[in-house]
Amino acid sequence: MSFLPSVIRAEYRGDYRIHVTFNDNSEHTIDFRRWLDGPVFEPLKDPGYFRRFFLDGGTVAWPNGADIAPETLYETATRERRHGSGLKSGVVRRTKRRAPASQRQAK
Repeated sequence: MSFLPSVIRAEYRGDYRIHVTFNDNSEHTIDFRRWLDGPVFEPLKDPGYFRRFFLDGGTVAWPNGADIAPETLYETATRERRHGSGLKSGVVRRTKRRAPASQRQAK
């Protein structure tokens, strides 16, 4: 991978999901449950502790030193977008909007 991904924004989305934005402006909501094994990740199983994440060194991290490599997060987001779970980066979903009632013609 010649591109070195870095997480520039992260927002909690419920359960063990965090919506991340990378330095190429791609974004994806990632479920972190898959990484909650092992002693360093044990505290993250507590939802209150999980929500204490912050950005450090270009990735999502927690006060106990747990983190996931930004390359791993980027690869996961890219794979999930390719396989259809979530919106593709840069795609704006447009919906047909009705004109306000004051601008609609009576039928």
